[in-house]
Amino acid sequence: MTAKLRALLRPFVTFAGLLGLWWLAVRLAVLPPYMLPDPVDVARALVTWRDLLFWSTLTTLTEIGLGLLAGAGLGGGLALAMMVSPVLRRWLMPLLLLSQAMPVFALAPLLVLWFGFGISSKVIMAVLVIFFPVTAAFFDGLRRTDPGWLDLARTMDASPGAMLRHVRLMAALPAFGSGLRVAAAVAPIGAILGEWVGAASGLGYVMLSANARIQTDLMFAALFVLAVVTVLLWWAVDRLLRRVLYWVPES
Repeated sequence: MTAKLRALLRPFVTFAGLLGLWWLAVRLAVLPPYMLPDPVDVARALVTWRDLLFWSTLTTLTEIGLGLLAGAGLGGGLALAMMVSPVLRRWLMPLLLLSQAMPVFALAPLLVLWFGFGISSKVIMAVLVIFFPVTAAFFDGLRRTDPGWLDLARTMDASPGAMLRHVRLMAALPAFGSGLRVAAAVAPIGAILGEWVGAASGLGYVMLSANARIQTDLMFAALFVLAVVTVLLWWAVDRLLRRVLYWVPES
């Protein structure tokens, strides 16, 4: 069996193993369906509520996508600003740490109050979750540029701007990619938290409504769709970064 085929089969084997453990837990623990539904019931809910889940997935995916783009742009811009200006770095770093010290879930009701029940509050929630990993990873990559490369640029009379564009920025792109991968994995958290606090659509809204009506099978179905969306989003970002940063070696 080739390595490529093993890589393709591995996720399906893992999924089958988790599904088997779930089925055994339902059978051996003898839990009521409202606590842990049978996988067959969840699959039936996926089919029965497919239209609701489809449109809810589009809503949540839109929130995640916009939040990912805005969060990556904000995080990259903040990292560059702190690298260029030591004064900004001294002022911005405490604010960045303060933004992470406050629980994001505690800010969700305020964001819904300020920006309404529409998509804006969910996108801002996603941005708050996303931007810090991107900022931290990119800034760390910018300031840890190989000193030998910087010395070579100085011997060639490169200006500070040219050194930033052609040396520091290019050297920090792999770190920026690592931050984007983390952001892609955690981006759904912000959108779902915003939908839990106040929304009229989305997978988080479906899960909350299903939980209130004790429709655990529908809640698990929405959770399954969210997990699939998250994995596919991370995979898409990872594939894109591998193509863009094709010169970065992998050991």
